[in-house]
Amino acid sequence: MEITANNPNLKSWIEVPKNSDFPIQNIPFGIFKTNQLTPRVGSRIGDFVIDLQSLSVLGYFENLPFELSDFATNSLNPMMAKGKKGTRELRNRISKLLDANLTDLQKNEHHVQQVLIPVDQVEMLMPVQIGDYTDFYSSREHATNVGMMFRDPANALLPNWLWIPVGYHGRSSSVILSGQAIHRPKGQIKPDPNADPIYAPCRNLDFELETAFITYEGKPLGDSITTEEAEDFIFGKVLFNDWSARDIQTWEYVPLGPFLAKNFASSISPWIVTLDALQPFKVQGPTQVPEVLSYLKYEGQKSYDIALEVLIQPEGQKETVVSKSNFKYMYWNMAQQLAHHTVNGCNVRCGDMMGSGTISGPTEDSYGSMLELAWKGTKPLKMKDGSERKFIQDHDTVIMRGYCEQNGVRVGFGEVSTKVLPAK
Repeated sequence: MEITANNPNLKSWIEVPKNSDFPIQNIPFGIFKTNQLTPRVGSRIGDFVIDLQSLSVLGYFENLPFELSDFATNSLNPMMAKGKKGTRELRNRISKLLDANLTDLQKNEHHVQQVLIPVDQVEMLMPVQIGDYTDFYSSREHATNVGMMFRDPANALLPNWLWIPVGYHGRSSSVILSGQAIHRPKGQIKPDPNADPIYAPCRNLDFELETAFITYEGKPLGDSITTEEAEDFIFGKVLFNDWSARDIQTWEYVPLGPFLAKNFASSISPWIVTLDALQPFKVQGPTQVPEVLSYLKYEGQKSYDIALEVLIQPEGQKETVVSKSNFKYMYWNMAQQLAHHTVNGCNVRCGDMMGSGTISGPTEDSYGSMLELAWKGTKPLKMKDGSERKFIQDHDTVIMRGYCEQNGVRVGFGEVSTKVLPAK
């Protein structure tokens, strides 16, 4: 089925500010409520949220495979359960309703007032009920930098890294929405390598610049998803700040990897940008040497040109940009990640979330974590207020933004913003 919503020539009868992340070519999905409206499915264009429950009630989704209950709900899971064909048809229909050349909706002012809500009047909610959460480790630059810091610089990558998309099963309970503050985590740290560990608040709190993808219902237990099929099982993407307590992690990660260093919080942006909307921004990924095994081979372009940035805002001060990176640098792509995740027959369910892993680029200003940017604390970053950062301090707010841009069309994610409060 053609993705008519991606037409770069489309213009909307709704005014969209210049450089908005949400033109008519985006049409993301999320969950919102207002003082008058219960939680429900929405989309967004410019500075307006689109009430899909109301559009359904008013009859604008006739002949689509959806029921009112798919939109009158507090998660996207029922809508996503209709699969890629269903959500593609829905996005195409919303695009037609917003098209400047079509009058079905725009001619009915009473309906327009019901379905378009100024964004400053809504509260965004968690978009999906996340069943399982997996985090990958797929940036060669990031893995190399970490290996150089903590292992032999000449053998920075572990022997398996160039053969498999390394990942670990995380937890979904502490995935939170942009805007929700977190408290500095506590745990065991070992500040003196020659002394016993101590129980204390984390001293080396870090962000990790990531994206995450959300899945449709996968295949039954025992079946695998191929790289050719993988994108049919991916609904869309969000910005993802996968917080990390570096000092807790240093002590705990051998032999089973991250635990308390990661499971205290991970923050996502509220709008899920569909993989369909990102198709015009596909690019070729890095050359993979050695040649990957058969189930990880793929054809065509599977990487995406998504410009990303990280900002730190000390309390009461201006933001400082600390990193500018791009998703296209990732060594292992999403199709390979999903194929590897399921090659052993693991079943993926509707609403599962998979983190990309820290996204670091080839230059020092494109690294995706404070661990790398300040190089284990040896190169502090200067903030606009004159203060310095080796890691994230209490009352700092970390902001991540991302967008794609090509041929005059910009499709963005908005932002994920999280403030750090002192340890409880």
